[in-house]
Amino acid sequence: MQIDKLRGEVMDQLFEAILSLKDVEECYRFFDDLCTMGEVQSLAQRLEVARMLMEDFTYHKIEEETGASTATISRVKRCLNYGNDGYQMTLDRASGKIK
Repeated sequence: MQIDKLRGEVMDQLFEAILSLKDVEECYRFFDDLCTMGEVQSLAQRLEVARMLMEDFTYHKIEEETGASTATISRVKRCLNYGNDGYQMTLDRASGKIK
């Protein structure tokens, strides 16, 4: 499984730091220090692409609304189809479908 390639003490430390954040404002503060604005915007864009793909938007509409390239859309679609269900789990939780 590809996720196992990520595992390690430093990655655990990063994820524990993220999980310790209490609200959206703390996320803004942490990610502003951790990443460039472009990196954070790319992550947000991919999540929005995933949401739109799950709602059966066309590539053209996703490209038009998010500015994502077809390569990014294809990558996200591949993750939705063959990944670890991270997008699905996160979007379901964010929408209140699962806890």
